[in-house]
Amino acid sequence: MSLGSGVRLATDRGDGDPVWARMRAWAEQLPDGTVFTGVTAAEAYGLWLPPLDPDRPIEISVPSGRRVRRPEVDVNRHRLPPRSHGIEGVRIATVAETVVAAARRIGLLDLVVLVDGVLHEQGCTREDLEDVARGRRGGPRLREALALADGRSESPWESLLRMLHEVCGVPVQPQAELFDEAGRFVARADLLITGTRTLQEYDGAVHRDRGQYARDRRRDSGLADAAYVRHGYVAPDVRYRAAMILREADEALGRTYDPTRLDAWYALWRGSLWERDPRSGHHGPGGEPTDGP
Repeated sequence: MSLGSGVRLATDRGDGDPVWARMRAWAEQLPDGTVFTGVTAAEAYGLWLPPLDPDRPIEISVPSGRRVRRPEVDVNRHRLPPRSHGIEGVRIATVAETVVAAARRIGLLDLVVLVDGVLHEQGCTREDLEDVARGRRGGPRLREALALADGRSESPWESLLRMLHEVCGVPVQPQAELFDEAGRFVARADLLITGTRTLQEYDGAVHRDRGQYARDRRRDSGLADAAYVRHGYVAPDVRYRAAMILREADEALGRTYDPTRLDAWYALWRGSLWERDPRSGHHGPGGEPTDGP
């Protein structure tokens, strides 16, 4: 399989991960000192990323004296090499270096989700990210993302749901522990709207498993007995029905629904690769008349 002029992906070597196999194939043709970085490295690490174009260029950093002119390669030249380590025959930037490089290529919402995942999975520390942001080209965007990030989010879509609430002025507590009136633990919630007993949760594919479904129903019963109200959302709700989510949050807060609060969310969403729906080809909020800005 050809990846570019003179670069072939061996399909008979039993390489497990196609991302690492592709990097190994390119590493054999790129100059000494090449470091894989940015979104390419983030994908190799398994970090939280939006839907990606499979034909996008790979991202590398090379010494300033080197020249790489290939349409399949996005090149950043450096005087001082990014911190990196060798893994599986390639040199890849550290997680912190990967994130600051990705900050130059992806939207702010994409970057917040990426940082949430790094902090949650302890790929590096917040201090590591603050340090690498100093004096770097992606630094200002990374600092902006760090101000919005929260490592308590446990999945990319949970992170997106949190951001939708926060930029719309809905105060939420991620991973809130819930108790009944007797002080007995009931459950832990993805998001608890501060000052209320209303939960806003993301229901991923795992919740369609038969055993998980039964556990969810028992949990719902316990929440109802403790006077909690739970709203469960799926990815299309976040994509197309942000107005519905905000309306239900406003009801919980006892305030009037104001669609202009969605403007900040739509601005983030439309600048994000999460806006893409790879299954339907649809882009951006839509699908319901009430969901437009």
